[in-house]
Parts: sequence; C-alpha cells; structure tokens
Amino acid sequence: MTDPDTVSFGYEDVAPEEKKRRVGAVFSNVARNYDRMNDAMSGGLHRLWKDRFVRRVKPRSGEQILDMAGGTGDIAFRLAASGAEVTVGDINQDMLDVGLERAARRGIDGIVWSRQDAEALTFPGASFDAYTIAFGIRNVSRIDAALAEAHRALRYGGRFFCLEFSTTDWPGFREVYDLYSHHVVPRLGQAIAGDADSYRYLVESIRRFPPMREFEAMIRAAGFARTRAEPILGGLVAIHSGWKA
Repeated sequence: MTDPDTVSFGYEDVAPEEKKRRVGAVFSNVARNYDRMNDAMSGGLHRLWKDRFVRRVKPRSGEQILDMAGGTGDIAFRLAASGAEVTVGDINQDMLDVGLERAARRGIDGIVWSRQDAEALTFPGASFDAYTIAFGIRNVSRIDAALAEAHRALRYGGRFFCLEFSTTDWPGFREVYDLYSHHVVPRLGQAIAGDADSYRYLVESIRRFPPMREFEAMIRAAGFARTRAEPILGGLVAIHSGWKA
C-alpha cells in the first residue's frame, strides 16, 4: 500500500521534497543533451508530436501563453511563431539557460523566461489565455497541485493543454516498447549524455504516471470542463486538454 505522504520517483516512493530535489538533479544533469536525447530516443518523432500539440493549442497573435516545464524552448518557439506572447516557466535554471542560449542563436526575442515551480506559481490568478506543459507534468511532486495552479493562472475561457507519455494499447507494441525503454534508453543515455541513471528514471516515471483516463479525471477534478484525451500511437503519447469555464 502506497504511503499517502510519499510520491513516486521512478519505481521508488519518496517524500515530495525529496522528489523535487532528485528531479532537479536529473534535469541539471541532462540539460545540455536533452534535445539530442529526445531525437535519439524517439527517432525524431517528438518533433512531430510537438507540432501536433501546438496545432491543437491554436496559439493566436497577442494572447498570453504560459509554457510550463518548457526550459529548452521547444514548445515556446513554436507558440511564439504565431505572434503569441509566451512565458516559459521551469523550476530548473539549467534547463532555462539552455533555452535562453537556443533563443539567442535563433534570433528569437520576446519570450519571457521565468524560474517557476508548477505547484506554486508566482503569477497572479487569471493571467494567461492558455497553459501548456509538454513531457513535464509527470515530474512534478504533486500533480493535483500543479493542475490546480494551472486552473488558477488561466483566465475564464482559457485552455489547458498537456502532452505526456501514457500507455499504449496496441497489441504487441506495448511489449516491444517496454523492452526498448527499459533496456535501450538507459544505454542511449550513457552513450550520448554519459548518464544512464537519469534516463532510467525518466523511463520509470512514465510507467508510474496515471493512465490516460485517470489523468483526464484528475484534470476534471481540478475544475476544467470539456476535457479530452487524444491518444497518439495507441496511447504511447497523449494530448490532454480542458477549458476553464
């Protein structure tokens, strides 16, 4: 039986503050190689998933969007191309530093980079028209607290979009992916980033994340209406959405 005072860190159950500390160390370790590893692990598919995700968000010129856990800028750059005013929030300064450097190299101005804890945002309520988070919510200590903060930060009529790994239900594919993720991904992490343990955690964190429908129910419980879960590759990845009514 899981202790209600603990949260998952991979396959371990730890105190929330301990998870926050350990996740911080993971992302500080992988920050410089994060995007290279995403390409290697997904065969470049993560780029297509992110393109699809931003199309679902439908960013518009002039609107305020908060992209949480978006330190390296992958989602923010796509959102900003529409003319939206984007704020990137990330708890990890090393990830933000990588994003700032990437933006400078690309000549992208106007994005706000802010160190933020998803569970305790410093922004006033009703500050944003949209809230996005891609491959980040499974790393927070208290998912329900992060969802509540997302709801608070949005204006009425604002939209919440989350891109996250889930559990595929395609026969045979799940077993193949399990073998790949547990045995190949840590080796890729060692070869590319010199860090197998961080990538072992990232794989384990996917396994401990709630299934699609359970996570959708959590989004509704946070106060969002018109919730939806859109599976990709049979649910290997899912786009979750909801509106603040």
